[in-house]
Amino acid sequence: MLQTESRVKIVDNTWAKTWLVIRVIKWSSAKFAYVWDKVVIAVKTASTWWQVSKWDVVRAVVVRTAKEIRRSDGTYIRFEDNAVAIIDKEWKPKWKRIFGPVAKELREKGFREVANMAEEII
Repeated sequence: MLQTESRVKIVDNTWAKTWLVIRVIKWSSAKFAYVWDKVVIAVKTASTWWQVSKWDVVRAVVVRTAKEIRRSDGTYIRFEDNAVAIIDKEWKPKWKRIFGPVAKELREKGFREVANMAEEII
Protein backbone atom coordinates (compact mmCIF):
# COMPACT_ATOMS: atom_id res chain seq x y z
CA MET A 1 0.00 0.00 0.00
CA LEU A 2 1.63 3.23 -1.18
CA GLN A 3 0.57 6.79 -0.70
CA THR A 4 1.92 10.26 -1.44
CA GLU A 5 5.45 10.82 -0.05
CA SER A 6 6.19 7.07 0.15
CA ARG A 7 9.73 6.05 -0.75
CA VAL A 8 9.89 3.14 -3.15
CA LYS A 9 12.41 0.78 -4.69
CA ILE A 10 12.80 0.56 -8.47
CA VAL A 11 12.98 -2.98 -9.84
CA ASP A 12 14.05 -2.19 -13.41
CA ASN A 13 17.53 -1.24 -14.62
CA THR A 14 17.44 2.55 -14.18
CA TRP A 15 19.86 2.40 -11.22
CA ALA A 16 18.43 5.46 -9.50
CA LYS A 17 18.76 5.12 -5.76
CA THR A 18 15.74 6.76 -4.12
CA TRP A 19 12.32 7.52 -5.58
CA LEU A 20 9.38 9.34 -4.04
CA VAL A 21 5.69 8.84 -4.88
CA ILE A 22 4.11 12.13 -5.94
CA ARG A 23 0.60 11.04 -6.95
CA VAL A 24 -1.57 7.94 -7.17
CA ILE A 25 -3.25 7.69 -10.59
CA LYS A 26 -6.73 6.29 -9.97
CA TRP A 27 -9.79 8.38 -9.40
CA SER A 28 -9.80 11.86 -7.91
CA SER A 29 -9.98 10.85 -4.24
CA ALA A 30 -7.56 7.90 -4.31
CA LYS A 31 -5.12 7.93 -1.43
CA PHE A 32 -3.51 4.51 -1.60
CA ALA A 33 -1.96 2.45 -4.40
CA TYR A 34 -1.84 -1.33 -4.37
CA VAL A 35 -0.31 -3.84 -6.80
CA TRP A 36 -1.12 -3.00 -10.47
CA ASP A 37 -2.04 0.64 -9.66
CA LYS A 38 -0.25 3.46 -11.47
CA VAL A 39 1.70 6.19 -9.67
CA VAL A 40 3.77 9.24 -10.56
CA ILE A 41 7.24 9.19 -8.98
CA ALA A 42 10.21 11.55 -8.76
CA VAL A 43 13.92 10.84 -8.41
CA LYS A 44 15.36 11.96 -5.09
CA THR A 45 18.94 10.68 -5.54
CA ALA A 46 20.48 9.18 -8.66
CA SER A 47 23.81 8.12 -10.08
CA THR A 48 25.49 10.75 -12.22
CA TRP A 49 26.34 8.33 -15.02
CA TRP A 50 22.87 6.95 -15.86
CA GLN A 51 19.94 8.18 -17.98
CA VAL A 52 17.85 9.53 -15.12
CA SER A 53 18.82 12.58 -13.14
CA LYS A 54 17.64 14.17 -9.93
CA TRP A 55 14.07 15.53 -10.00
CA ASP A 56 13.01 13.57 -13.10
CA VAL A 57 9.29 12.80 -12.94
CA VAL A 58 8.03 9.54 -14.49
CA ARG A 59 5.06 7.17 -14.37
CA ALA A 60 5.31 3.74 -12.81
CA VAL A 61 3.25 0.69 -11.95
CA VAL A 62 3.34 -0.90 -8.50
CA VAL A 63 4.68 -4.47 -8.72
CA ARG A 64 5.19 -5.32 -5.02
CA THR A 65 3.79 -4.04 -1.73
CA ALA A 66 4.67 -4.80 1.86
CA LYS A 67 0.97 -4.74 2.73
CA GLU A 68 -0.67 -8.10 2.10
CA ILE A 69 -2.95 -8.64 -0.90
CA ARG A 70 -5.97 -10.93 -0.76
CA ARG A 71 -6.41 -13.12 -3.81
CA SER A 72 -9.69 -14.45 -5.17
CA ASP A 73 -8.98 -17.96 -3.81
CA GLY A 74 -8.72 -16.59 -0.25
CA THR A 75 -4.95 -16.66 0.13
CA TYR A 76 -2.79 -13.68 1.03
CA ILE A 77 0.54 -12.65 -0.43
CA ARG A 78 3.02 -10.17 1.02
CA PHE A 79 6.45 -8.94 -0.13
CA GLU A 80 9.38 -7.51 1.82
CA ASP A 81 9.35 -4.08 0.21
CA ASN A 82 7.39 -1.63 -1.90
CA ALA A 83 8.59 -1.65 -5.49
CA VAL A 84 7.58 -0.09 -8.81
CA ALA A 85 8.56 -0.47 -12.48
CA ILE A 86 8.78 2.55 -14.80
CA ILE A 87 6.31 2.67 -17.70
CA ASP A 88 5.81 5.10 -20.58
CA LYS A 89 2.69 7.04 -21.62
CA GLU A 90 1.22 4.02 -23.43
CA TRP A 91 1.57 1.96 -20.19
CA LYS A 92 4.35 -0.22 -21.66
CA PRO A 93 7.61 -0.90 -19.75
CA LYS A 94 10.33 1.63 -20.50
CA TRP A 95 13.35 -0.50 -19.60
CA LYS A 96 14.40 -4.02 -20.55
CA ARG A 97 14.85 -5.89 -17.25
CA ILE A 98 12.94 -6.30 -14.02
CA PHE A 99 14.69 -7.69 -10.95
CA GLY A 100 13.02 -9.82 -8.31
CA PRO A 101 9.55 -11.32 -8.07
CA VAL A 102 6.31 -9.60 -9.07
CA ALA A 103 2.68 -10.38 -8.27
CA LYS A 104 0.70 -12.40 -10.82
CA GLU A 105 -2.12 -9.83 -10.63
CA LEU A 106 -0.06 -7.64 -12.97
CA ARG A 107 -0.62 -10.07 -15.82
CA GLU A 108 -4.36 -10.22 -15.11
CA LYS A 109 -4.75 -6.42 -14.95
CA GLY A 110 -3.16 -5.63 -18.31
CA PHE A 111 0.55 -5.31 -17.57
CA ARG A 112 1.56 -8.54 -19.33
CA GLU A 113 4.85 -7.09 -20.67
CA VAL A 114 5.97 -6.06 -17.20
CA ALA A 115 5.15 -9.48 -15.75
CA ASN A 116 6.92 -11.32 -18.59
CA MET A 117 10.19 -9.43 -17.98
CA ALA A 118 10.31 -10.35 -14.29
CA GLU A 119 12.59 -13.02 -12.88
CA GLU A 120 9.74 -14.71 -11.01
CA ILE A 121 5.95 -14.35 -10.90
CA ILE A 122 4.31 -15.18 -7.58
